[in-house]
Amino acid sequence: MEKKDYLDISKASDLKSFKDRTIYRFFEILPGAISLGTLLGVLVFSWLIPAWVSIFIICFCFYYLFRVFYFSLHQIISYFKVKEYLSVNWLAKLKKVKCNTIVSVNDWKDIFHIIILPSYKESKQIITETLDSIIALDYPKEKIMIILSQEQRAGKEFEKIALGIREEYKDKFFKFQFTVHPDNIKGEIGGKGSNVAWAGKEAKKLIDELKIPYENILISSFDVDTKPYPQYFSCLTYYYLTVDNPTRASYQPIPVYNNNIWSVPFFSRVVSTSNTFWQMIQQERAEKLTTYSSHSTPAKVFFEVGYPNNIVQDDSRIFWRAYLYYSGNYRVVPIYYLVSMDAVMAKGFWRTVINQYRQQRRWAWGCAEIPYVAFGFVKDRKIPFWSKFFNLYTIIDGFWSWATAALLLFALGWLPIFLGGEGFNITVLSFNLPILTGRIMTLSLAGMLVSAILSTLLLPKLPKGMSKWKKISIFLQWIILPVTLILFGALPAIDAQIRLMLGRHMGFWVTEKIRK
Repeated sequence: MEKKDYLDISKASDLKSFKDRTIYRFFEILPGAISLGTLLGVLVFSWLIPAWVSIFIICFCFYYLFRVFYFSLHQIISYFKVKEYLSVNWLAKLKKVKCNTIVSVNDWKDIFHIIILPSYKESKQIITETLDSIIALDYPKEKIMIILSQEQRAGKEFEKIALGIREEYKDKFFKFQFTVHPDNIKGEIGGKGSNVAWAGKEAKKLIDELKIPYENILISSFDVDTKPYPQYFSCLTYYYLTVDNPTRASYQPIPVYNNNIWSVPFFSRVVSTSNTFWQMIQQERAEKLTTYSSHSTPAKVFFEVGYPNNIVQDDSRIFWRAYLYYSGNYRVVPIYYLVSMDAVMAKGFWRTVINQYRQQRRWAWGCAEIPYVAFGFVKDRKIPFWSKFFNLYTIIDGFWSWATAALLLFALGWLPIFLGGEGFNITVLSFNLPILTGRIMTLSLAGMLVSAILSTLLLPKLPKGMSKWKKISIFLQWIILPVTLILFGALPAIDAQIRLMLGRHMGFWVTEKIRK
């Protein structure tokens, strides 16, 4: 495999060539320029040519309505697949599998799992609940290795807690390694990505000592609060042994945020569940699927490609890094099985609001994948043109919609009436614009209704002592969706794109994790 130095790029200034820096910088500016250009264009042209802007807004509303029904259909199909997957006895299916795709694997018992848990200042409760959920899995624990990787900057107090956890759990798995990720390693950005990359080096040492073939191991990069559902690793192993070319794929479960879903504020519940639904939709469109949050990668890929340690958005970057490394011969296999994590909750309502915004902005920083992927496509001529076009269009459209759709629909749609002047306001178009857009948006509420119903169906059991009215209130809370789409969707996305546009690259912000 030829060396591709551009795989390690995190920003334009990393490049030595002026030409390469210019190309990369152009693509850094592009997402923000398109989003801001759209919003400013609607503002300016509502004054200059209100009739044309009105037509654009009507067309956009119809386009949005189509997407609502299209996404809702995928959401419903995905939900029923999740229910089906949760009812399957995956271990029984796994025991019947005869593997012919991996030379070093005779049957499922040859497959080991390494789970990397990067930790900062999380409480003992959060870490031990994650480990207990792994112990409760049906997959044999003698085939599971844990690497708990503590950030050095968390301090000795948290290191002591982590060491105590290791002592408590070390005999419950095949191997339990503890490591400390040092501060200020040259070229790194402190955060989950660099911590996972560091833990990956420890994993490689361990595997080499045990002399297990890399093809026999899957590495799962989990957030430290991730609780896999009971048969996750049986399901994952089944897919690894049955899909075509299994070592050229990552494996993506569906995240739900049920760990603390009953105790978080209403807006945090709506935002986190919306993220789950988006991932469910993406699972149905595997050609557009990238790795997200907690995911699993073959050890062969993990070590061959190298886990990114110099960026914030490591969960998606590992996919694109592998995609470019293998010149397009890489994909994500959707797994309709659940892993559960924490929704955002902090000490106090307004602190939770701020943390929710910051988490969404960190996720929206995924727009930095646009210049990375585009530059990689410029450099790699082996990837087919239409694959490049499709993937780049998909990413750009996704981040453009994230930043603009909610504002265009709920905030800027009336601008032609306010700015168009008397000449426009006496026209039939001016009179019909709010009526037509209002009716279209009313129809689009069907999508919100689907989300509200499915959100209640995906909830865990009601805790003892909690009123049954809580479920009804959760259903009704979806009425605030338009507000959350703007406050925790469009605004953090625009924030991230402007930062990228100006070259103000983000560092990693660790989401505070609080349990009541």
